[in-house]
Amino acid sequence: MKLPVPFIQLPLSFDASALAAEIAAFDESLWRPHPSGMPGNSALPLAAVGGDPARGDALEGPMRPTPALERSPYLRQVLGNLGAVLGRIRLMRLSGRAEVEEHVDLDYYWNERVRVHVPIVTQPTVRFSCGDAQINMAEGECWIFDTWRMHHVLNDADRARVHLVVDTVGGPLFWDLVNAGRPHTAPAQGWSPRFVAPQPQAAAPALAFETVNSQSPMSYWELRGHITFLLGEAEPHPRLQEVAHLAGLFVRHWQGLWFRHGTDEAGLQEYRDLLAGFFARIGPVAGEIRLRNGVDLGAAVRGLLGRAVRRSDATAATEETSRSAPRAAARA
Repeated sequence: MKLPVPFIQLPLSFDASALAAEIAAFDESLWRPHPSGMPGNSALPLAAVGGDPARGDALEGPMRPTPALERSPYLRQVLGNLGAVLGRIRLMRLSGRAEVEEHVDLDYYWNERVRVHVPIVTQPTVRFSCGDAQINMAEGECWIFDTWRMHHVLNDADRARVHLVVDTVGGPLFWDLVNAGRPHTAPAQGWSPRFVAPQPQAAAPALAFETVNSQSPMSYWELRGHITFLLGEAEPHPRLQEVAHLAGLFVRHWQGLWFRHGTDEAGLQEYRDLLAGFFARIGPVAGEIRLRNGVDLGAAVRGLLGRAVRRSDATAATEETSRSAPRAAARA
């Protein structure tokens, strides 16, 4: 989700040692390699589609707790204090001397969600870059960041870094936390987060998980909003008006299909044909236009609208196809 600043620290802190002890009990076999094979990156699913850890990379479907989360009382307590509807949740591990390559999270799933980070095991030298900002997230802190900006993580230490990472659309209590949060540029002096101590004898908190996280086909109003957003993010370019014209025609044609078919399956192939035709028409031009975050407009359109209608083979989206290329490749 695009935020007004690169990083915001939420007014919560947690017992990192207690969290580290809890995750140390997990068998190594529960950790999964990065879906695109990014070296040194692995994850342990805590909430996944249907609660199935094997579907920990999927972005569509009802998110439910995995067995690992069910037997982790303090992790559940941490999640309960976020006051949010919970989407995909993972422990993300970055090996020593490894990095998360520079990228933007382009997929529709992240456009609608805030990403929460709670560092559990880390070092002062680990650097998290987002846009033109760079910080170190200390153990036990709670942060959100702007996934729409180019971001990168470097672990230059020998020990692995492990974060709890939560994707969420939020909730009333969560947005209160955000509004009370500290932008990374604001002084930390005098700002005191609320410490959430482990309560092993307390009843497990009731957690709310996503059940609906996409619509096929995408409604006309939502699609129009995404197109408007993307065009507003574009840098000046001589052919931007040409793309805007093609996008306007596409939105009007989608409107006609929506008012004719709505979500009726009888109209799905017409939606698919319209979407494919739009991608083909703007492809040669949109790839020349950059957004303010450094990604080309064509890639961003495909990221946000690629699942505007369910594919005929019903292939679910995963993280592997949902990130931008590193900046050097994106600008090639």
